[in-house]
Amino acid sequence: MIQEGEHQTQDFKFAITDTKKIARSIAAFANTDGGRLLIGIKDNGKIAGVESDEEYYMIESAAKRHCRPSVNFETRKWEIEGKTVLEIIIEKSSKKPHSAPDKDGKPTYYVRVKDQNLVANRILTEVWKREKEPGGALLKIKYAESKLLTYLGIHGYITFSKFCGMANISPRKAEKILINLIHMKVIEMDITESQIFYKMNSKPEYPEPNQGLPEDW
Repeated sequence: MIQEGEHQTQDFKFAITDTKKIARSIAAFANTDGGRLLIGIKDNGKIAGVESDEEYYMIESAAKRHCRPSVNFETRKWEIEGKTVLEIIIEKSSKKPHSAPDKDGKPTYYVRVKDQNLVANRILTEVWKREKEPGGALLKIKYAESKLLTYLGIHGYITFSKFCGMANISPRKAEKILINLIHMKVIEMDITESQIFYKMNSKPEYPEPNQGLPEDW
């Protein structure tokens, strides 16, 4: 695991000194693909080890007190080179989005992107909330949606501001359209450290036949 380095589903922590800060990692993993924290490992992969059970209690405080809703986790202890490494395992959550305090203590939603915990924008958090709602959604292709899908078919991706200008719509309406299309798996988000792009879904989900859909579907 150490040789893999830090990535989308793995993070190294030398020690736990701030429960609010570690809560961001826990929430980000739970909101994305799940993952594991290796406590007692330096960023360069060197084994430092942990010296007490204090780290476990700080993890528990971060997951139960600072994450909202709380996040469940499992633990394993590894004895390596005479040192103890604590593994914290976080599953992808069905209760997302989970928030954690930012540097100012404000509840904030985070997403895991490669080896970084990034703040999730309003569009992504609303998609997460929509996923928990029962029932389906109706896809209506109007002028703005048609312009967006045509543009993506030609150029491959678009930014939020570009979409607003191209379709001549307000940011609020653009958000609603993007949330609906992402929720219905028509398009997807490509999140980087500096920018967020929207593109056609590389793995679209289509309804199975004979599920009571209208004849003219």
